[in-house]
Amino acid sequence: MDRKYRQRGYMDSGGEERERKRPGPKPENIGPRTPNLPERRSLWRCASCANILPAEVDPSGQCPHCGAPLHSCRQCTFFDPSNRYECSRPITARISNKEAKNECALFVPRTTIERETSSSRPLDARAAFENLFRK
Repeated sequence: MDRKYRQRGYMDSGGEERERKRPGPKPENIGPRTPNLPERRSLWRCASCANILPAEVDPSGQCPHCGAPLHSCRQCTFFDPSNRYECSRPITARISNKEAKNECALFVPRTTIERETSSSRPLDARAAFENLFRK
């Protein structure tokens, strides 16, 4: 059939060509690759100053950096401001000051899991700026 334009369209007789060009089944080893994720570490941070607390710190003591008490509601895993008495566990009495030291028997230190994204940091801002343009 002679057409005015040489464009491919629905009237083309190319059905046989499409059948031949179809790829076969995919081999099983091809697929999405597993991403190379950085390592994870479990940390305990101070709720007041957000500094990382060392593993040997006493939970009934104070933060070595800011002096905030560590055995308080804000440092607990179960602290939730949206729940009754601001605790996700059933407690009988409300603790009014959430930042003060208390003797709650349900206390569990709040730990977070973070990714180790970099192992080295520049010493100061000027060194970091110069590292941007270094070849």
